[in-house]
Amino acid sequence: MSNIHSTAIIEEGAVIGKNVTIAPFVTISSKATIGDNTTIDAHANISGKTTIGRGNHIFSHAVVGSIPQDLKFAGEEVELIIGDNNKIREFTLINPGTKGGGSITKIGNNNLLMGYVHIGHDVILGDNCILANGVNLAGHVELGDNVVIGGLTPVHQFVHIGDFAMIAGASALSQDIPPYCLAEGNRAVLRGLNITGLRRHLSRDEIDTLKIAYRELFESGQALQERAKKLLENSESKVIKNLVEFITKSKRGIPYIRKNSNG
Repeated sequence: MSNIHSTAIIEEGAVIGKNVTIAPFVTISSKATIGDNTTIDAHANISGKTTIGRGNHIFSHAVVGSIPQDLKFAGEEVELIIGDNNKIREFTLINPGTKGGGSITKIGNNNLLMGYVHIGHDVILGDNCILANGVNLAGHVELGDNVVIGGLTPVHQFVHIGDFAMIAGASALSQDIPPYCLAEGNRAVLRGLNITGLRRHLSRDEIDTLKIAYRELFESGQALQERAKKLLENSESKVIKNLVEFITKSKRGIPYIRKNSNG
């Protein structure tokens, strides 16, 4: 049985799952679907065509599914899809997609979005990500799984961030960050591998293999795309393939400090 406060406004047509808790003064649109065992705290707003999975916790004053902040938006039907077991903290703003970006913003499972995070239109967010307070993802940003972004960091539109990457707090990111890497600064550049995070998920052999690949790619002074293609041809390692395929497909480029091949 769901626990819905009498002051909550749930428009006709909304689908509310089992064991859902809805606190005072919550508003939920007619096109929303709320999955089982989800908690929505006081004054949160669920707008538009928004599908929320199971076991999520949406904290006070979060705004989920309000129209995209895009001047090209003309009222067409767009969508926000949120997976399971996410924590969406106070005053977070999540926008749905736009027609130009496929019409869908999608958030995976087991993510923590801390206070005042903004998820822009057409963002794709993987699983097990942590976005600290005040992180701002512009439109069309894509994050892999297990990404960590420090507080007060803005991410430029169309940027891609690979699996297990970490962006330090108060950075400003305008280019793609490959899997397993650590970036920091304004503008953010690669500072090495995300060793602390990798130790929680990868074997020592995989990490050692990534260390060698990182040096070849970013510290050899040779052309990045050429080195990436050679590594892809000569390695059977899954993590190396994930790393170099990301680099070869990057459209915004990889921000790293280029070294002279002679020194």
